[in-house]
Amino acid sequence: MRIALWQTEHPSPGDTAAALQRLDAAARDAAAQGARWLVTPEMALTGYLIDPARLAALAEAADGPLAQAVAAIARSRGIGIAYGWPERHPEDGKPYNAVQAIGPDGTRLAVHRKVHLFGAADAERFTPGDAVAPPFDWEGQRIGLLICYDVEQPAAVRALAQQGARLILVPTANMLPYDDAPLLTVPRLAAEQRVAIAYANACGAEGSTYYGGYSTLVGPNGEVLARAGRGATLLVADVPG
Repeated sequence: MRIALWQTEHPSPGDTAAALQRLDAAARDAAAQGARWLVTPEMALTGYLIDPARLAALAEAADGPLAQAVAAIARSRGIGIAYGWPERHPEDGKPYNAVQAIGPDGTRLAVHRKVHLFGAADAERFTPGDAVAPPFDWEGQRIGLLICYDVEQPAAVRALAQQGARLILVPTANMLPYDDAPLLTVPRLAAEQRVAIAYANACGAEGSTYYGGYSTLVGPNGEVLARAGRGATLLVADVPG
């Protein structure tokens, strides 16, 4: 199965219209190269390390306007999209840092809420998810979802593998200097659990935080199938089997 990893800068805070336009262009280009799924960075539609109150105001339900817009893009371009956005908390708490998978026909397939928040910046902005979401079924495949620091946790990757996942889609916003995550940790955990991992990172900067790029597609033996550099790119490669 061919996967596209969209390594890109975050939008200007709250500029969801521009983010959706850019997502549509990435989906168009990915589909033209035969990709079946496009994976975005963490919080790709709103910005990530932006003012917590602003982020909370941008939060939406999993079936909200952003989801509907992404579903329209998926249908138009004929490609599945796994994208990051702030999910509104049902009890008016801090939003969840979430990823949703929408199939090529626009069907909402699964939502995962980031369980393992990273540091004070995450804790200030988000409510942690309760558990790793179970994998979803798509065209005979079992596909899991994780977000950033989740995929560095052996138990999270193991939980999905034990439920039959053979591919994990991972929006991330891994910042410098933590290159060990894509270069070492992700390939090692993929090999340990015999699962492919599609790790789509951000690039560029938000304020004083610089994102490291190195989006990586890793096969189930830990082999690096494709890896981006530091800058913006659309990385497309095939997962075996």
